Amino acid sequence: MSATTTPRPVSIRSPLRPFEGSGLIVLRNYVTYKSQWKLFATGFLEPVFYLFSIGIGVGKLIHVFEFNGHAIPYAEFVAPGMLAASAFNGALLDSTFNVFFKLKYEKLYDQLLVTPLTTSDVARGEIIWGQLRGGSYSLAFLVVMWALGLVHSWWAVLAFPAALLIGFAFSAVCMSLTTFMTSWQDFDKITMVQLPLFLFSGTFFPITAFHGVLRWVIEVTPLYRGVVLCRELTTGVITWESGFSLVYLVAMGVLGLVVVRRRLDALLLT
Repeated sequence: MSATTTPRPVSIRSPLRPFEGSGLIVLRNYVTYKSQWKLFATGFLEPVFYLFSIGIGVGKLIHVFEFNGHAIPYAEFVAPGMLAASAFNGALLDSTFNVFFKLKYEKLYDQLLVTPLTTSDVARGEIIWGQLRGGSYSLAFLVVMWALGLVHSWWAVLAFPAALLIGFAFSAVCMSLTTFMTSWQDFDKITMVQLPLFLFSGTFFPITAFHGVLRWVIEVTPLYRGVVLCRELTTGVITWESGFSLVYLVAMGVLGLVVVRRRLDALLLT
């Protein structure tokens, strides 16, 4: 009489929790970049140099500057714009050049998908990392603003979360655009957009300098919305524009996240 044996159950690895996989992506980036601190330093110093040269240097020539009906020093007008630009630059750099290299040349995401990680984990992890990089620039810049005596309102405490929101919005959208790129030459288009946004988003002069259609176009650009949010918080002059900017940036980030996930599905799972 032959004895029957019951097959032993096979242990199947449980899928990761929603943000556990994203955390692993963030940890991987931290371990990779922690020895390359000079890359982070250069991204932070650029807006600081602009603040000293334009905000403080040119500010010596401008004695009274009006913002929302309040007279403020010119440096206090420029500094919040550079704060938003810091989050913008940090998010853009990591979500374009680095993501493109990982996607097209290093094939990192193909390797990650062999593990229990999903394209959603990759998208969230990379966007969070870009947000953290931009946020680190913004936090350091906010400290510089405080040290220079350019912060006079308790509303400025919310400027750092605002900068994180700016980083989230730009990380998501920039990464989604990067998935459509096919060569390094495509990054010329990034520069063509980055520079005008930086110069014409109300960073160095008020939006009232423009008129007609051009003003309406600038007012709906994402960096301008970030500049408005940071400027109103650091000066303590809060208007309805801050609420509109908040909704705008949240919607922008969510839309970018959805596009990134779908694009990664199309590129890596088909």
